[in-house]
Amino acid sequence: VQLQAFGGGLVQAGGSLRLSCAASGRSFREYVVAWFRQAPGKERAFVGAMSRNGGTTSYADSVKGRFTISRDSAKNTVYLRMNSLKPEDTAVYYCAIGRPVYSAYDQAGLYYHWGQGTLVTVSS
Repeated sequence: VQLQAFGGGLVQAGGSLRLSCAASGRSFREYVVAWFRQAPGKERAFVGAMSRNGGTTSYADSVKGRFTISRDSAKNTVYLRMNSLKPEDTAVYYCAIGRPVYSAYDQAGLYYHWGQGTLVTVSS
């Protein structure tokens, strides 16, 4: 399975971006799909995840209400819509797939395929 994340860029605080994660080789329906981010000098942090059937999502408290994960099964692509962006959202964003249980969605070590990352920079 190959994952490709794209859509990052430079945006002003309060703005929006939509990241995409496209998969080749397998369907997202077989996996939990998660987004993580890593800010400069910090550890990789959980952003959110979507269940295999797309019916359940989970978000980090820091992004809840501002970020939304969605999926287009026909395109085999998962999206991360980011609204009301803040400078502290600046990071490289990664998509990943795995099969963790819901309570472990935030555990990076349980995901075994990762995209290459896309940089999001939010200016103040």
